[in-house]
Amino acid sequence: MKAIVGPDSEERIQAKPLGDVPDEAPGSLEERYVRHAPEAVRLAYLLTGDAATAEDLAQEAFIKVAGRFHHLRNPEAFAAYLRKTVVNLSMSHHRRRRVERDHLARESSRPAATSVEPPDVEGRDELRRALRALPERQRAAVVLRYYEDLPEQQVAQAMGCSVTAARSLVFRAMETLRTQITRGEDA
Repeated sequence: MKAIVGPDSEERIQAKPLGDVPDEAPGSLEERYVRHAPEAVRLAYLLTGDAATAEDLAQEAFIKVAGRFHHLRNPEAFAAYLRKTVVNLSMSHHRRRRVERDHLARESSRPAATSVEPPDVEGRDELRRALRALPERQRAAVVLRYYEDLPEQQVAQAMGCSVTAARSLVFRAMETLRTQITRGEDA
């Protein structure tokens, strides 16, 4: 993949959100990768906040889904399977990082120094930071709902929860984002 989708990248891929590309023609594995990988990377980036991790997660998700392609119940829904796999891998990544952080905190005899970044003037950067501060499930729900522009039912399906739970996750995330961004403006 030649484009990085990080906040500082100069080269960007202009594509529709994952799932908007019709899957009528099965195509080769390479064609599926070219068609779906850029949006999987974007989704993973929004969920992790790190371009390198996003590329790794998207490639791992593609390998998992492609390896099970012949066993998929609905091969035409490749994008939905890929999206769900990216979300699951992202949550697993965050869980592993949380365990690592907890272990390091227990092992450390001195308290960890916390550095607070001064608020950025640009709203986009402020929103990205606030989004990264959300719990993984809330972040995933907001990204799927508003970036991927999925209806609540598909958000719930991708996250493996009920529609009510997905709606609640989005609501709580939006309340947290409003509070954090409003607090940033008052400072």
